[in-house]
Amino acid sequence: MQVQKPVRRRVSRGERERQILDAASAVFAERGYQAASMDAVAERVGVTKPVLYDHFGSKEGLLLACIARARTELLEVTTAAAAGASSPEDMVRRGFRAFFDFLDAQGAAATLLYEEAATPVGPAAEALEGIRNQQTEFVTGLLRAQTPTADPRRVEAYAQVIVGASERLALWRGRRGDVSAEQATEFLMDLVWPGLAAAGQR
Repeated sequence: MQVQKPVRRRVSRGERERQILDAASAVFAERGYQAASMDAVAERVGVTKPVLYDHFGSKEGLLLACIARARTELLEVTTAAAAGASSPEDMVRRGFRAFFDFLDAQGAAATLLYEEAATPVGPAAEALEGIRNQQTEFVTGLLRAQTPTADPRRVEAYAQVIVGASERLALWRGRRGDVSAEQATEFLMDLVWPGLAAAGQR
């Protein structure tokens, strides 16, 4: 009796890229960029190394693609969260919670967004700064919509503080391992909301 070999399902280019990015994000997070290898990523995906180069060109190109995907997804989730708010305070709280929930959903790969040791200098560092700038502009826009009479410099300063504090809190939370997304959100609200509320009254 002849045993039939299982038919291997053909994977679309888009799906293959998603699989590669998932694996690469995990490998970069676990080992750091310098220690991560294309061999490790290829093995995790179940493809040959030339497939990785065909899709992303180089290890740096793969890292940049991981960061670019995270940048797009982070903006999507925070925008959606803010859109469902019922008040300025609820909008800020929802934005914070969406950020921490997003990091939880990403698992170890989330460290690519705020752990400097996980990425090298150069284009990758610039890409990470691009995420910070994106989120700062997003927060600035939200605050301006809710506090139209506030000093623009104050609003921009608050946005910078919020993004920086969110990153540091995420780093601290990741190292402790016992702080929920809800708790982190409330810690941040305790710190920033009194100032934001006061700015809206000026």
